[in-house]
Amino acid sequence: MTDFFLVISIISIWIAVLESIIIMAGAIVFIHKQSRQKLVNPGNLEDYPTVTVMVPAHNEELVIQATVEHILQMNYPHHKMQLIVIADNCKDQTAERLKALKANERYRNRNFVILERTGTGGKSGALNDALKQATGEWICVYDADAAPEKNALLFLTQKAMEQPERYGAVFGRNKARNRGQNFLSRCINLELVTIQRVHHTGLWQLFKLGTIPGTNFIVKTALIQDIGGWDEHAITEDTAISFQILTRGQLIALAPQAEAYQQEPEDLKVYMKQRERWAKGNYSVVTDNIRHLFDRSSWRIKLHVLYYAASYFWFMIAIIISDIIFIANIVYQIIALFNPAVVSPFRFEGDVYMYLVIAWALMYYIYVLQINLALAADIGQSTTRNFILSCVSYFTYAQLFLVISIKAFYSMIVDKITGRESKWYKTERFG
Repeated sequence: MTDFFLVISIISIWIAVLESIIIMAGAIVFIHKQSRQKLVNPGNLEDYPTVTVMVPAHNEELVIQATVEHILQMNYPHHKMQLIVIADNCKDQTAERLKALKANERYRNRNFVILERTGTGGKSGALNDALKQATGEWICVYDADAAPEKNALLFLTQKAMEQPERYGAVFGRNKARNRGQNFLSRCINLELVTIQRVHHTGLWQLFKLGTIPGTNFIVKTALIQDIGGWDEHAITEDTAISFQILTRGQLIALAPQAEAYQQEPEDLKVYMKQRERWAKGNYSVVTDNIRHLFDRSSWRIKLHVLYYAASYFWFMIAIIISDIIFIANIVYQIIALFNPAVVSPFRFEGDVYMYLVIAWALMYYIYVLQINLALAADIGQSTTRNFILSCVSYFTYAQLFLVISIKAFYSMIVDKITGRESKWYKTERFG
């Protein structure tokens, strides 16, 4: 029986390695093409669509003013941009700071709405309430800690205008503005850069597949209204809405020049809560959409489901099993040096265990390779320090994902059995 599980784990790891190689190949092609393309200056800005920018803010007094100022100072025609900031059940000075900012002479003539709400539904509920007041042809969403670059919205809409009938949403890149604070924030930075510059670019280049992140994206107003707004029961509303968009035959396009900075957790406890919520939400989205593998949905939706299912279920279980076997054998071999009578419970025929070691070594190599490919594509990130960190992070930071996934899966199962309602957790901010 142990041989069987080990063989399944080895095959799964090899498939995961193959998937990573394919995605990296797509990313390399994308990066090469992008490096040869000249940046196109926008033509007549009067031809650009109207946009409603929405910022949900729950007790965000520490960061909200800076975020709103970044948005109001973006290079986009003022008469084509509506800004709605939702002070969502705030018990601090969020609304007061917004009102003081709105009274500022520089912003007095801007279409700037402050929506104070006491409703339910968390971030999704706040966005749905703001949607009722939206006047733009497109909806843009930024989190309360976002710092979009001046041309971010311009690049998002520019991409949307390339194929307006085909693109239902467009997303940009998010960067960690506090990436150098400590070991945790540096590792989060590596993860972000790799996801943005390898996984997102590779999937878009090869399959025209994209997923809305929680911030720095635009979506057609008519489309989001047709969907019925954001799902107030979804923990990860961004992933849930992505599947809704794809099922309506629309694509989610990548605009790589549209960049925004955001705060990342610097405290391990805050990080674990945030990522457990994300993992739990993605588990729920996968289970809700697994049916698309067996219906008449397009191949792109099926591939999207498989990608998430493999990442959060199949590969995760295989890695956990192989890690347990690998570590247990090392421990028993050390014990056997002092007590030869001790025998490992995991004993395999022939060279099966050696195949596991080879598969594990290859997986580690691919892990480090894709991080450094991503770092090389981001100016100023390919440093000796980040290279060393990428080698170390597999044994430290990456292992947290296993713990997070197990806790999130257990929590989801308990919710399903007991009918317990999941609570939306707000990431703690700092000034």
